[in-house]
Amino acid sequence: MPSVAFLPLDTRTLRLRGLQFVPGLAAFFVLAGILTGCGAVGDPVARHPVTPQRVTDLAAKQLGDAVVLTFALPTNSTDQDPLPAMPSVEIFRTGPAAPGAAPPRPLPPALVATIPSDVVKTYLRDGRFEFSDPLDPAEIARAPGAQATYMVRTRVSQRRASADSNSVAVRVYPVPEAVHDLRATLTEQAISLAWTPPERTGAGAALPVAPAYRVYRAEIMPAAAAPAANPPEPQSRGPFQLLAPPPAAAEYSDSNFEFGHTYVYSVRSVAPAGTPGTIPDSIESADSNLFIVDAKDVFPPAMPQTVVAVLVPATGASPAYVDITWAINAEADLAGYAVYRSEQPDSPGERITPSPLPIPAFRDMSVTPSRRYFYRVTALDTAGNESAPSDVVTVDVP
Repeated sequence: MPSVAFLPLDTRTLRLRGLQFVPGLAAFFVLAGILTGCGAVGDPVARHPVTPQRVTDLAAKQLGDAVVLTFALPTNSTDQDPLPAMPSVEIFRTGPAAPGAAPPRPLPPALVATIPSDVVKTYLRDGRFEFSDPLDPAEIARAPGAQATYMVRTRVSQRRASADSNSVAVRVYPVPEAVHDLRATLTEQAISLAWTPPERTGAGAALPVAPAYRVYRAEIMPAAAAPAANPPEPQSRGPFQLLAPPPAAAEYSDSNFEFGHTYVYSVRSVAPAGTPGTIPDSIESADSNLFIVDAKDVFPPAMPQTVVAVLVPATGASPAYVDITWAINAEADLAGYAVYRSEQPDSPGERITPSPLPIPAFRDMSVTPSRRYFYRVTALDTAGNESAPSDVVTVDVP
């Protein structure tokens, strides 16, 4: 801070300007003005704490015995500047309150969860923040249709949170318990799913009718695939898509798949629409166990049929040879055929075609006189699977 020098005041100037001179007060104002300008050198101090913009797209839906909230995290402050860091999230809830029950006075929202900024990224799903608020199944069962109201705030400073978000209300109902034994079998035509139908709600009450089902599927990168007992982390899977048509029983056949891809499946149950005394058909149970299917093509083509081998005798300078033909295979992923030759009837022999044959025919120019040959043909697909060998055909070379 620079040194301070007090200068004498011209009292006549003060009087000419209509001011009454008060020596002590004048010295105070001069000193105060000097001290005000003596600040530490450094970054300018913000006029007020950085405050995130208000969340305006909060949405809520019941999923199982929980309410799932989603919204877009703010990226700018109320000053229209980018936020300096990821904001933390505070979630507030009022209720659930029984239908038609009016409290004596409005209840203030209760803080049910605080998500620190350093873990907020783990709650992001497809660019939106997603949080599941578990509710007590017994409490839901006591008052079906009770209403819960939600609001959120965000903050990057402990000194000030954002303004309240839009408020959303959701009614909660008893729902079927989650399917726990989803399983799948891969066939050449489809991925067949099956599970045990749930019989009770999350609170343990018997379901009045058998539920309906919705099957969801997502595709995951092969590097993220894991055994069925070890489902992937939520961040590693793509968005789930609802498969149609919905199954009427506890099984589903997914024929719209491709070999070489990896899929993860989940099943949710819902009550049939319009069933008296049950949940609306828009409310689903929680996700079943996730089941991963690595749709690897391990299915060989059918073995070639109608194999015929004909000896063409030697003529002049041309040696004898054997022409082999067979019926065309119908597989869409057929890569070609292979021919095997042996001199023993019970031996598979050696492959005499280095690469797959694109047509159902082969000419064997390497036969030797006075030998008997046994030929077999196999089919190969693009995944490298090889069929069982065809029926053997025999040729005698004079």
